[in-house]
Amino acid sequence: MSPLADTAALFADRTRAAFCQALLDGRAWTAGELARHAGVSASTASEQLSRLVAGGLLAEERQGRHRYVRLAGPEAAALTEALAAYDPGLPRPGSLRASVRQDAEARARTCYDHLAGRLGVALADAMTARGLVDTGSGIAVTPAGRAWLADALDYRQPAGARRPLVRTCLDRTERRPHLAGVLGAALCGTALERGWVRRVGSGRAVKVTARGSEVFGELLGVEV
Repeated sequence: MSPLADTAALFADRTRAAFCQALLDGRAWTAGELARHAGVSASTASEQLSRLVAGGLLAEERQGRHRYVRLAGPEAAALTEALAAYDPGLPRPGSLRASVRQDAEARARTCYDHLAGRLGVALADAMTARGLVDTGSGIAVTPAGRAWLADALDYRQPAGARRPLVRTCLDRTERRPHLAGVLGAALCGTALERGWVRRVGSGRAVKVTARGSEVFGELLGVEV
């Protein structure tokens, strides 16, 4: 089997796919937490997690008797989100609670370490409109965008950094790109750290705070 087929096979199981999508929140989960999330037994979760780790999609670490797993990196997250975006339509929620969570994630959520949903797409559009990101030939951060990163987010890319400064990520709910890469991660990390957005519950949804609404308007002209 080819490497491509091997990787595709890892997503062909519903339990493994559910694990990968849950881990798009960028945090580390225990095997027990993922088992409860997917509605499977602990032994099934352990077996499927071992396959995902062996396949390079997940990374694990142990603390005492607990086993924590997370997505192996931005590439694994991008692949998971891209495959999810090919879904012809979001499944209809089976409960009011699920419907509320789905609506919240469609408004604003994390996609691994960057912002997604309507908020993420709006921020991407604003950065392009203001000349911080150029999409004329591929996608790149402009000199003005690098200055904005340093001034607004206090971020300067270290020499020799291997991660792309910016790349697009097809948004699963909006079907349009939001921004990932170093720029997307810096914006999301700063927004969480400075309280511009806060996590909602235990899922991927985030909510823009009153302060965040002001800041996004001041920095990028985005009305939230």
